[in-house]
Amino acid sequence: MAHARFPGRTANVAANLTSPVLGRPLCSNGTPWILYLFEECVENVWEYWSVVIGLISMFCFLLSTLPQVYEAYRNGKVEEAMSFGFLLFLFSGDLSSLVGCVLTSQLPIQIVAVVFYIFTDLLLITQFLYYKIKNNSSKKRPMLKWLCFLWCGASTVALLILPKFITDNNTSANTESASNSVEISGYACGYVASIFYLSSRFPQLYKNFKRQSTEGTSYMLFALAMMGNGTYGLSVIVVLPALVGSKQTFILKHLAWLIGSLGVLLLDFFVTAQFIIYRKNRSAKTSKKLNVPEVEPLLCEEEELSTF
Repeated sequence: MAHARFPGRTANVAANLTSPVLGRPLCSNGTPWILYLFEECVENVWEYWSVVIGLISMFCFLLSTLPQVYEAYRNGKVEEAMSFGFLLFLFSGDLSSLVGCVLTSQLPIQIVAVVFYIFTDLLLITQFLYYKIKNNSSKKRPMLKWLCFLWCGASTVALLILPKFITDNNTSANTESASNSVEISGYACGYVASIFYLSSRFPQLYKNFKRQSTEGTSYMLFALAMMGNGTYGLSVIVVLPALVGSKQTFILKHLAWLIGSLGVLLLDFFVTAQFIIYRKNRSAKTSKKLNVPEVEPLLCEEEELSTF
């Protein structure tokens, strides 16, 4: 099972690999770098491109929130542009995804990635609350900035330790057979995460519509998310020709994350449309403002001439 942002293929690893005496897997026809990094035996071109496209998807998501962090730092009015519901649903989706990864014993790189997503979510939420308190307060609050720095530092340390702690526990837990109830709970977390991801776009769509503007939000946040969701869906579909077992079973196992990723991709097209429409509105307003100073001096000169 995969978390919502990267396809997992751990279920078939045991069938494709044989363990030697030293505990390293044997895969005579597999791709060496994939075997070394993910302990996965990839023996055909379909599985190879599925892994590569999946890594591209992960990379897009890792970078997606950074432009918005910079945009919020640059204009200092993130609370006016971003919807807190968007941030809250995004954080809840990543948190549910992390629980799903743990319950289904996903690969360490998947756990590290989703922990990084949670860190960037917390950074965006911290920025939002910081500027909201700062801009709504008439008094200067020097301690507020230090509290935010301390919070970001503490969360960074905690999230650096968390992946190691989780993977160590997963390694010890893998020696025992996982119960069906735990696996079902993991899949349930996948559906919950997908619902959160889908729900995250609606507050932001409404916020943009209400303001009739997208100023203060970075389009790169949504553009990279679109690339991440699109490549994730593609990475799951690409591997289908190489499957030996039932394709329907494979799709059902990934259905929750396909719904979440492709559904969010569709909603982000509406966000893109808002950026295009409201940018035209902003350009019209800007040109109107620029035309006003050109007329005023002429009127003033006419008035002066009429007095003589």
